[in-house]
Amino acid sequence: MSKEERKMYTAAVVTVSDRSFRGERPDGAGPAAAEMLEAAGYQVVERIIVPDEEEDIRAALVRLADERDAALIVTSGGTGFSPRDVTPEATAAVCHRMAPGIPEAMRAASMAVTPRAMLSRAQAGIRHGTLIVNLPGSEKAARENLRAVLEPVRHGVDMLRSGGSADCAA
Repeated sequence: MSKEERKMYTAAVVTVSDRSFRGERPDGAGPAAAEMLEAAGYQVVERIIVPDEEEDIRAALVRLADERDAALIVTSGGTGFSPRDVTPEATAAVCHRMAPGIPEAMRAASMAVTPRAMLSRAQAGIRHGTLIVNLPGSEKAARENLRAVLEPVRHGVDMLRSGGSADCAA
């Protein structure tokens, strides 16, 4: 097993959906993201569902980053044009630095599937040593978007968790 394979990082998945929070619709994107993260070597320490309320989303992100010390938090849902889609705003509010290349790469990969990908308002950013990435709310789109960035995101997490000394030449 390589040094990279031996590293185990923690991840958390936050589904943002009024209907899933109320139990009216099963959550497909959250479990799919968790499955992909576990297959990539992350230990998923928590999966939660919150309503489309900016305060609730912010509180969940802060708790998972600051108290649970998750290396990576992925959200699913709330990235569209609906007035209740506020996940990008909540993410930006809790991050100290933004990582625009991640959502740009996801949108670019998704454009090969559907031109509607340009409508995603997803964000990614850094809170202390935690990377936060917004995914779409549908299971299919969440899988496509996470697949597009999972490998480089791992390097970003390595950089955050190593104090910036990860091997950038690799």
